[in-house]
Amino acid sequence: MRRANSKKTLRIAALIIADALFFNLSYFLSYLIRYEMDVGSPSFTLHFSSYTENFIFLTLIKLAVFFILGMYHSLWVYAGPEELLKIVGTSAAASLAAIAFLILSQQTPTMPRSVYILSFILDIIFTGGVRFTYRYLRATRNHGLSQGFFTQRPMKPAETAYSDPLIRVLLVGAGDAGAALIREIKTNAQQNRKVEIAVDDDPAKRGLSILGVKVAGDRTEIAQLVKRYAIDEIIVAIPSATGKQIQSVVSECNKTKCKVRLLPSIGDLIDGKVSVNALRDVDLEDLLGREAIRLNVREISGYLEGRIVLVTGGGGSIGSELCRQIAQYGPRRLIALDNYENGVFELGGELGATYPDLEFETVICSISDLPRMRRAFEQYKPHVVFHAAAHKHVPLMELNPGEAVVNNVLGTKYAADLAAEYAVERFVMISTDKAVNPSNVMGATKRLSEMIVQNKNQDARTFFTVVRFGNVLGSNGSVIPIFRRQIERGGPLTVTDREVTRYFMTMPEAVGLVIQAGAMTIGGEIFILDMGEPVRILDLAENIVRLSGLEPYEDIDIIITGLRPGEKLREELSYENEFLTKTVHEKIFLGTQTPLPAELFAALAGNGEPLERSILQEIPTMRDEDVKKWIEKFLPNYHESGGKR
Repeated sequence: MRRANSKKTLRIAALIIADALFFNLSYFLSYLIRYEMDVGSPSFTLHFSSYTENFIFLTLIKLAVFFILGMYHSLWVYAGPEELLKIVGTSAAASLAAIAFLILSQQTPTMPRSVYILSFILDIIFTGGVRFTYRYLRATRNHGLSQGFFTQRPMKPAETAYSDPLIRVLLVGAGDAGAALIREIKTNAQQNRKVEIAVDDDPAKRGLSILGVKVAGDRTEIAQLVKRYAIDEIIVAIPSATGKQIQSVVSECNKTKCKVRLLPSIGDLIDGKVSVNALRDVDLEDLLGREAIRLNVREISGYLEGRIVLVTGGGGSIGSELCRQIAQYGPRRLIALDNYENGVFELGGELGATYPDLEFETVICSISDLPRMRRAFEQYKPHVVFHAAAHKHVPLMELNPGEAVVNNVLGTKYAADLAAEYAVERFVMISTDKAVNPSNVMGATKRLSEMIVQNKNQDARTFFTVVRFGNVLGSNGSVIPIFRRQIERGGPLTVTDREVTRYFMTMPEAVGLVIQAGAMTIGGEIFILDMGEPVRILDLAENIVRLSGLEPYEDIDIIITGLRPGEKLREELSYENEFLTKTVHEKIFLGTQTPLPAELFAALAGNGEPLERSILQEIPTMRDEDVKKWIEKFLPNYHESGGKR
């Protein structure tokens, strides 16, 4: 901060010195022009003395007027038409103040009237020239903003007539992008906006003006500035900001009732697309503070390009996103397998339009239907399998534990067995944080599935691996779509407990990391994705209400309903004894393998009662309580309840 303030002081001092020199040069040149360069004439000598005897006072008076009227408190790198008008007005005021001084001090002889006029004109030329030269040099150095000092889009007559009330804007970010947005808003009446004030965390900009808009503080002062200036909308114009920086700014903005909009990315700034039309609303993803995920495209392409890829659960939210991202890497054929026809039908239409050369196939099949699954593997002989099919809704699986076992456990065993039988190169199973110390049927069956896949890696040429992560924003049945539907109905939003937290990740980043993990596998791993910090669901509910333009507890109520059966207060991503180690990717960690329980190992190996026969013959006849006891026999750390863990 000290360095920034010193740079600001030096810049102001340099301008003051330059102005002082040019004020005096203006007077001298005015005399030369008035007396036609005849410096030896008696008239020149007589009248020039009125300047030489008072030049210190005249200089100080003009500098004082320039300072009072803010000529040293503008960001001249963004100088435009407003600053030119300001220079003219300030120079006029300074000249009048100098004339008033000479008259009141009863100077004899006085300056010729033509010298007053000429010095005023030269003041404008010199002081304006300094500032616009600075703007030109900075713009040329920074690229992209040197297309002209006063570039304006021609305005259609119809654009000047509107009846909507003026939108008063607070701008966050007084940099290149902020200047470009201010310029467009000022030259585009159709936007019906006015930037009243700006904030920036750079202390050197505080108190300065950017294209006539004052930089009044930093992000911590947003709430009070909104009240002071009656702001309607906040625009965050920091396209180079990290996810955590955007999260911090948006959190401050959410202390107000203003609509918040963001400039998308630094790419738009580079391409010269900074525009009010490019602004987007704040998404919940922005509140997670996520950084952009970097994938090793070469590594991914190496195992997907030209290969046959099968995605089970391909019509679901995660499975369909897997298909979208896999399609980018040029597979020879992509097969989406699902028992829900609508999902894969819609996905097929989408991928056909986006990738017309992609050979995309659909298979309508339940993963627990072994004959149909076998026919699919026999027909397509996939090289890579992503196993995303599963029953995942915790409350439903508590009420239907038998179905959870058949689909999640037996279906996973069928898929893994077939992958080994048909020499699939890589098998990647998608798991969940609910598989860690499970307190519900869904999590317990996913933990059994993890063990099955890890065990299969011991006696097969296929690389079997598991990728475990938490909740995915916007996935089918997740909390976000539920909240949005509740808002559409007018509320209330329901949260099970004030302190309940969950890990969240966006759909694209979660799926991208799953594909990356598939490239890293050498078999038998449990990859655990870095989900960042857990998010309190109550905070999520309040934020989604605000993002809808409403105020929580005033426009939309939020009520606490109590934890549901099988629900934890806090989820975990790994077991205490499952030590995590780093991988080459900063967002992917490796969990140590956990030995299978003896009974499960024996069942998988065919010793005693095979697992398939046990599930197919016993589970359908069991009561729900007995199914849960059956799970606990294989998984002693499964504890049915809920409760605050």
